[in-house]
Amino acid sequence: MNNNNRWFIAAAGVFMQVALGAVYAWSVFRIPLSKARGWNIAEVTTAFEIAIFVLGLAAFAGGLWMKRSGPRPVALTSAVLYGLGTILTGRAHDLTSLYLTYGVIGGAGLGLGYIVPIATLVRWFPDKRGMITGLAVAGFGAGALVTAPAANALIASVGVGRTFEVLGLVYLVVVFVCALAMQNPPEGYAPAGYAPSAAQIASAASHEFTLRQALGTWQWYALWLALFLNTTAGISIISQAPPMAQEISNVSAATAAGMVGLISIANGSGRFLWAWLSDRIGRRNVFLIMFGIQAVAFLLLSQVHQFALLSTLAFVILLCYGGGFGTMPAFATDYFGPGQIGSIYGIMLTAWGCAAVFGPSLVAGIRQATGHYRDAMLWLAVATLVSSVVPLLLRAPRSPRSSREFRIGGLDEARGVRT
Repeated sequence: MNNNNRWFIAAAGVFMQVALGAVYAWSVFRIPLSKARGWNIAEVTTAFEIAIFVLGLAAFAGGLWMKRSGPRPVALTSAVLYGLGTILTGRAHDLTSLYLTYGVIGGAGLGLGYIVPIATLVRWFPDKRGMITGLAVAGFGAGALVTAPAANALIASVGVGRTFEVLGLVYLVVVFVCALAMQNPPEGYAPAGYAPSAAQIASAASHEFTLRQALGTWQWYALWLALFLNTTAGISIISQAPPMAQEISNVSAATAAGMVGLISIANGSGRFLWAWLSDRIGRRNVFLIMFGIQAVAFLLLSQVHQFALLSTLAFVILLCYGGGFGTMPAFATDYFGPGQIGSIYGIMLTAWGCAAVFGPSLVAGIRQATGHYRDAMLWLAVATLVSSVVPLLLRAPRSPRSSREFRIGGLDEARGVRT
């Protein structure tokens, strides 16, 4: 397959992620669902939290499945589960059904689909790992920008239940069509004229790690921690943006709601920009810079009262939040090789699910205890500053001593050469 065709696969991966990223538009449904079904906001929000938690587990399962069957069957199953889960959500009239359809079935489809473009495209683009994974997950971050206005219009015209049914059908078709393009490159594939740079050689994995071997290194847990800490910081803002803006800057609810679109733009663009930059200055440096920037931004957030400045700082924090998701797949691939990155990075995404519960709960708890957001922002400033220690300590793992006992797909792990 030539270089032009790999860009076709990349485009399909981006469109798949845009459809999956519609999950970030969940806030659009909170009030309509509450009014239509009689649930409170906390009960409706739980469905989103379950979906993100299941996403992490399903991404791990999808990575293992891809190792045996390739990306296409996993992506096709994602289309069915995600679309069906969303359609059935429109017919859910009790909380158990809501959590099962949107949280479990839809979340499983999200996780299976999310890992496919990432694990597939790092194989097609060894020359642009950071850029291509950033581009893929930028689609996920931008999903709310596409979905939110369409969902609002549909809710106004046909009601919230029918809106889920229509969107679910669209998701099923889009993800299914994109899934047909997903395939791994030929064994030993390299783009025409590609020669790894000195920086790429220095950061490359010494051999292809298996999942068990990767989990036997301290570096995997350090990467998990870095992703968890970065996600906790950003998702704390995502979960509280409108009420925080109203309280701090005394703006109207409509004005505060405008922050949702703004931070969605930051989330999507940060996934690409930071990942692209990581190809040039290194993944460790990117995480170090992002944690430092967030520490300053949270410190300033604890003091501001103007809506424009608050929005600007939130935008900066969400740029870094997106940057973590854009950069980490390439970071993990650098350390452990592309061979089993689907399962290795898939299980790392449990950090996302944990942060989705921990971050909002932390901020809400401090806000409840103190009566304001200032102390929560100070805590997050300290946490992100301390988090910068993690990338400072990171070094590429050495080949495990037991590697002489293993052979993966013809790769002699002890020597890192094909046999």
